[in-house]
Amino acid sequence: MILGLIFAVAGLIVLAFAADHFVAGAARIAAFYKVSPVVIGAVLIGFGTSAPEMVVSGIAAGQGDLDIGVGNIIGSNVANISLVLAAAAVVRTIPVDSATLRREVPISVASVIVFALLVQGEITRFEGGIFVALILAFLVFVLRSSSSSDASFDDDVVGIVGDKPVEVGREAARALIGLALVVVSSYFIVDGAERVANALELSGGFVGFTLVALGTSAPELVTSVQAARQGETELLVGNLLGSNVFNSLAVGGIIGLVGPGPVLDTTLAETGSVLMVVIVITSAVFMLIGGSVGRNKAFVLFFLWAVSVVVLSGGDTAEAALTVLR
Repeated sequence: MILGLIFAVAGLIVLAFAADHFVAGAARIAAFYKVSPVVIGAVLIGFGTSAPEMVVSGIAAGQGDLDIGVGNIIGSNVANISLVLAAAAVVRTIPVDSATLRREVPISVASVIVFALLVQGEITRFEGGIFVALILAFLVFVLRSSSSSDASFDDDVVGIVGDKPVEVGREAARALIGLALVVVSSYFIVDGAERVANALELSGGFVGFTLVALGTSAPELVTSVQAARQGETELLVGNLLGSNVFNSLAVGGIIGLVGPGPVLDTTLAETGSVLMVVIVITSAVFMLIGGSVGRNKAFVLFFLWAVSVVVLSGGDTAEAALTVLR
């Protein structure tokens, strides 16, 4: 089990570092070639920030561990909109602008509901194709509904690209090395998660929901809290909601295409999906009430995340603790 934890934790640390460099390198190259900020923000940064979930879940599904992949998606969605948002809201009240309430909130909620419905029983390649079609439709909608001077994408891109001169060769190497490390570290994460699950007699779905999802959501947690401390909260909610859209549709599509099959952890597929939808809708209602998320709402979101972990553990965590003590 110790080796499994080392693999998982080390893999998650490398994954966070590698994903950041992959996104930054790709975005800076695109900016150098005058690609629209909307395209960079919606496509490159959108896919890039979900790269950890995408690669980890895809590898897990491809190796026959579909439960870990599904658990990672559900766990990441729940963590983003409860744990990460709440942590930032404890530091500073997070405003939610009207454009986000009109566009990102309903699309994010709808994406999560679609994933929850299609993940029941099994995920087929046909359903994987549906997820891919939906994420492509989402990207087309974003590109058509956003002007080339959309300030939200401009701010996102400037934050990653910066204002220093771009050396294409250097940034290409940075992006390729980052991508390679994302893939390699993901193998270690999946292997480590399998070892921990087997050693503690936990379901792969529960380990995916907790250990793996918390790890792949750690970059969002750190950057969101840092943004709240610096008062740069304008894009925070939109980024988290967008991440959930990509997790549900893009990552859902990947696991459906590369590793279709039954979801063996029925508690995860049924109860976990319901909890995910309830928490996402609760968070959306909090955003609609008053147009912000403050400390009182944050504590409720913390509580809901903790409840989801306890409910999905089904007593497994107590048995795991006894296993460790023995």
